[in-house]
Amino acid sequence: MFGLLSLFGRSKDIQRLDDALRAAGLHPAVVPEAVKLTVLKLLGDCRQDPSALGEAAALLGYLMLGPDDYAEATGARAGAAAEARVEAAVAAGDSLDAQLVLLTLQARVAQPAVVQRFGLEAED
Repeated sequence: MFGLLSLFGRSKDIQRLDDALRAAGLHPAVVPEAVKLTVLKLLGDCRQDPSALGEAAALLGYLMLGPDDYAEATGARAGAAAEARVEAAVAAGDSLDAQLVLLTLQARVAQPAVVQRFGLEAED
């Protein structure tokens, strides 16, 4: 199946998500394809909105890079905003951000510092 990617190229949605991940300080190659596809599925119709992709990528960047590396890559203000989003997601429990947090936990790509900071755990 992945051989078809080289034949037909990557989808526009994946390319846009890759660009958003780069802008969030996260190299797209370190994000598993299954995570990218799940993010696009979670975003649904709003994935055509560049800000929705950017917001999802920013949260993934924070979750995967950790607070220090994310703040270094994007700035202290973006780091504080992402941290506030994770806090709100943990409190809400059922939001797009909460689903993104759970996705990174289930895929085992969440930075241990983030998991520890927020006391996160995924049910098996």
